[in-house]
Amino acid sequence: MNDPVVDATSSTPDGPGPSPSQDAAGHPGALLRVENVSKVYGSGHTAVTALDDATMSVDQGEFVALLGPSGSGKTTLISIIGGLLSASSGSVHIGNVDVTTLGGKERTKFRAERVGFVFQSANLVPFLTARENLLYVATLVKTPKKAASQRADQLLEELGLAGRAKNLPEQLSGGERQRVAIGRALMNDPDLVLVDEPTAALDTALGRQVVQLLRREIKDRGKTGIMVTHDLRMVEYTDRVFEILDGHLTHVESPSALGH
Repeated sequence: MNDPVVDATSSTPDGPGPSPSQDAAGHPGALLRVENVSKVYGSGHTAVTALDDATMSVDQGEFVALLGPSGSGKTTLISIIGGLLSASSGSVHIGNVDVTTLGGKERTKFRAERVGFVFQSANLVPFLTARENLLYVATLVKTPKKAASQRADQLLEELGLAGRAKNLPEQLSGGERQRVAIGRALMNDPDLVLVDEPTAALDTALGRQVVQLLRREIKDRGKTGIMVTHDLRMVEYTDRVFEILDGHLTHVESPSALGH
């Protein structure tokens, strides 16, 4: 059975929600503020616009979904938010820092300290154990070894992986690998957690478990989270849903306004 893919141009019975710009006006003190961000590849008649004038705001403690079909610009947007990709225009503020003004080294340092990533395929280091994958992240910001060890053990315990700490990724199930990836994303106590299609390689039941776990960790820790997905079944665990199509953020909905 194929995953349901949302047509971001379709409306709910009550009509679509507010535009992202209108919605952002109601969140002036948001932790994340994306303002008129565009990404264009190439120039002249060969130019391709991957993201067009995107504006959105997400409050501290919120877990939101960025929902749209494949190729809609979801990954481009969170890559710019996380400092992995430069914007062609616009600004991205995380707290009081405009990520788009940072140089290469500054952006790398900022990502390591304040942004956590959970990728579609977990992307664990294959020759490191689950525990070592978490500890490696701590070395990027020079966390003292004792403090790093305590945090890694705490996260593995919370994620139900204490008994798998010494296992290599190839010895873990798909769900366990994703849980290690969540722990790695939280290891440096980031402000913002960006999650790219975390359920793509999982069956529905396991996917729900992973998204429920993400929500719990983000909420319990007072973090801000954005989950990229094309799967309508997973948005019920989020606070708000931003819909995107062909590089345009179209409107914002509550999960209850979307059919599951």
